[in-house]
Amino acid sequence: MAEVRTDFGPPNYKEMMPPVLLENYGKWLYHENPRAGVLKHVSETGAVVWTVRIGSPRLLAIDTIREFCDIADRYCGGHLRFTSRHNVEFMLTDASKVQPLIDELKAKGWPVGGTGRAISNIVHTQGWLHCHTAAIDASGVVKAVMDELYDDFEKMRFPAHVRISLACCLNMCGAVHCSDIAILGVHRKPPMVDNEYLANMCEIPLAVASCPTGAIKATTVDGKKSVVVNDEKCMYCGNCFTMCPSMPLADAEGSGVAILVGGKLSNRISTPMFSKVVVPFLPNEPPRWPQTVEAVKKILYTYVEDARKYERLGDWAARIGWERFFEKTGLPFTGHLIDDYRFAYTTWRTSTQFKF
Repeated sequence: MAEVRTDFGPPNYKEMMPPVLLENYGKWLYHENPRAGVLKHVSETGAVVWTVRIGSPRLLAIDTIREFCDIADRYCGGHLRFTSRHNVEFMLTDASKVQPLIDELKAKGWPVGGTGRAISNIVHTQGWLHCHTAAIDASGVVKAVMDELYDDFEKMRFPAHVRISLACCLNMCGAVHCSDIAILGVHRKPPMVDNEYLANMCEIPLAVASCPTGAIKATTVDGKKSVVVNDEKCMYCGNCFTMCPSMPLADAEGSGVAILVGGKLSNRISTPMFSKVVVPFLPNEPPRWPQTVEAVKKILYTYVEDARKYERLGDWAARIGWERFFEKTGLPFTGHLIDDYRFAYTTWRTSTQFKF
């Protein structure tokens, strides 16, 4: 079977690795981060690889990709890579080419940064461009936020690295459950049922079975087969709309933005943490989402001024206490932010020790 080749699945990653990485696979001794956007990896064989990272949008034109490939041909032997956070990395073995590469990238308008104690690019989901259950746009909100944080992508001025993510709805294709700052699209109204066309466009048993809370039941309206939604049971997840296009969920007033903070995957200093909701709802405000951008900046810059070195945002909030977090950031605390999920016992702060 080892000799069998098919067109199923991606090719083996080693087929596209730069030769120097393949030759030194598993032999790397250490790496350095001399400046934002530049990494230096040193192998036990003495080989050195320089990586230059730029931020890019998730949605790229063919001309842009060709431009990246042209730069890679001239500096990197034709090799480049895309990271999971939509960054582009150029890997070189000639140290003398690093600065000319940076100069050319910046001259073309591409920011060099996103490594070490800087903001990495925002990982995000589909948004209005493609996803049918999106409560907010993805690339539009990310563009608005990163335009304001452009300089912070290129500088390492934070206590620790900062990961920002965005998911368009509660189904969370993005990593909002474990990011330092997370932007989440939320629906607040149950689906609207189009009784006129539902029976012709949907398989009613699938629509009923799609609801995780059992809020949908089959019924008859004016002699036509349809469904009825129990609003009190609805959790606004959008699963029913996935199965049945006659049950749209998006609403100009009912759909908007929530902001979560404090999540991380790292084991450093403290255990991995889930994000916590700190802003339950902000309205959709295309094309620049000013309230969302302002809330993100308020959280981020308060953290920058108050946190200790190496302290992630969640570690900072836990150290000063969430009471003081809201006090320092100026965000209003409401009853909507109290974690009352019945299976969330391990996430509650069960101590009587409050920090003021």
